[in-house]
Amino acid sequence: MERGVEWDFEPTLDRIAALMDLLGSPQRSYPVVHIAGTNGKTSTARLVEALLRERNLRVGRFTSPHLVSMRERICVDGEPLSEERFAQVYEELAPYVELNDTQGRRIQFFELLTAMAYAGFADTPVDVAVIETGMGGTWDATNVADGTVDVITPISLDHTDRLGPDIATIAGEKAGIIKPGATVILAQQDIEAAEVLMRRVADTGAVVAREGIEFGVLAREVAMGGQLLTLRGLKGVYEDVYLPLYGAHQAGNAACALAAVEALTGGDDPLDIELVRQAFAQASSPGRLEIIRRNPTVVVDAAHNPGGMIATLDGLHEAFDFAKVIGVVAVMSDKDVDGLLELLEPVLDEIVVTRNSSPRSMPAEELAELALGFFGEDRVHVVERLDDAIDRGIGMADAEGEFSGTGVLITGSVVTAGDARFLLKADGS
Repeated sequence: MERGVEWDFEPTLDRIAALMDLLGSPQRSYPVVHIAGTNGKTSTARLVEALLRERNLRVGRFTSPHLVSMRERICVDGEPLSEERFAQVYEELAPYVELNDTQGRRIQFFELLTAMAYAGFADTPVDVAVIETGMGGTWDATNVADGTVDVITPISLDHTDRLGPDIATIAGEKAGIIKPGATVILAQQDIEAAEVLMRRVADTGAVVAREGIEFGVLAREVAMGGQLLTLRGLKGVYEDVYLPLYGAHQAGNAACALAAVEALTGGDDPLDIELVRQAFAQASSPGRLEIIRRNPTVVVDAAHNPGGMIATLDGLHEAFDFAKVIGVVAVMSDKDVDGLLELLEPVLDEIVVTRNSSPRSMPAEELAELALGFFGEDRVHVVERLDDAIDRGIGMADAEGEFSGTGVLITGSVVTAGDARFLLKADGS
């Protein structure tokens, strides 16, 4: 059944709310950790899930977009729904969706996936659901649920055509997930976003905890394959926590995840330190500064807006001792492409511009025209297909010699990261 495309939709909760009513409001059958923000949502969701699962809870996780398979978006116990289960959940919902359609409320693509997640989690059943918004907050389809704990990750400019032209407006939209009675975990924010979020907290009477004030990262150092953290939570200090993810932004995501799980847990005692260490040591965040090949080292990252790219490049500089970096870049036409290229120019010695598998991907020649203004003609290479572009980038790194310290960074979009993981057969793709 044709449901349109994910990025073209009418912002309202009317359709999904009516469908959830028909289904008996499955989103109200378990506590929800609801996550909004611009960058870091999926990583934070996976870290929350890791902590909850280490406590022997059955956890449902709904995230978007996916890297390779649509089924990645709906996970139970850390695993995507099987093909059979995914189809079964859809078939169980189909009569209710069709009934909703006939009443003039035609369910759209992301709304259908959201309904499948909520219904599937209720049917499993799960002990807790960790839910990432798709876009925004107030009218995001996931917002038919009320989070017991709401997490707002760092907010920056993205989806400005949908969410608004400035950080304050975007923050106002994302603040819509904050409901009365919730505990709100706020990552570090620009002052414009923080003011809007705190006003929403005051208006709803929610309880708030802020990174850098009530909780945060006390210390961190680069370690083999990740970083070693000391985290201050809401209920205690957690030392010697190894996180196999790179960058200060991932340390911040871990602090937010820890605070969220503490807030969800009764009593005043801290979480068991060994539980925290074990959970975070097993954490993963595919497509986020992920090494998918060595000799030469190839790193994939899903950064697709300037805020995310700043965090990525800081993490790349901190964790990887590359003497030279070859970039393979494919972006969406509706993103701040100039902003991304401006940030990449000081880091990339050469850039291979290409396109990914999405129909929204900017054509390689068009991206090259923009890249020339930042990199100059000698540093820009145009390759139409992503697989050929990756081969070109790896070949350029190989040509520098085995001991040259040259790495390859594939970035620019979640779709680019997913395509690259699939093409290079990364674990789990």
